[in-house]
Amino acid sequence: MSEEIKIKEAELEALVCAAQEGDQDAFARIYDYFIDQIYRYVYYRVQSEDVEDIVETVFLKVWENLKQYKPQQKSFSAWVFRIAHNLIIDHYRASKDKSYEELSSDLPDLDREHHPIKMTQNRFDNEVLKKAMLKLKKQYHDIILYKFINDFSNKEIAEILGKSEGSLRILQFRALKALKKELEDLGITY
Repeated sequence: MSEEIKIKEAELEALVCAAQEGDQDAFARIYDYFIDQIYRYVYYRVQSEDVEDIVETVFLKVWENLKQYKPQQKSFSAWVFRIAHNLIIDHYRASKDKSYEELSSDLPDLDREHHPIKMTQNRFDNEVLKKAMLKLKKQYHDIILYKFINDFSNKEIAEILGKSEGSLRILQFRALKALKKELEDLGITY
């Protein structure tokens, strides 16, 4: 683990401790740290019109349950993403009549570049990736989201999914192979 990541984790744990004591500014910094990652995670899992509500609920649950977080059990990132994961599952249980694959093509501009050609290409790329990922097994879909969209380490992903790092590497390889096949089926080759 790099020194930079250790420092971030130490700072994050300090913010968590302060937030557990009721420091709202510390929680605001935690929110700022996680908002983009959680938004991307939820965005690629549910319909666009449901994203905002679920992301809001994730942070509400984090705030409500913050005192229950125990750093010795798992990393704070894993804990937060586990809450997001559980809320998405609850969302689908509550709306079984909706199709898992029914997603809007309105994609957020994550690059925040305002060049029209770049924005169009990014939207097309995201739409194609989303379509390909929706055809994957749920387990492969989750691994790709955590690793390549949210930049989690294998250790963090293993904690979130409750798997060993060794089995995670094998699943990661299979997930990428399956994604490559789905992209090829959509006419995209790399």
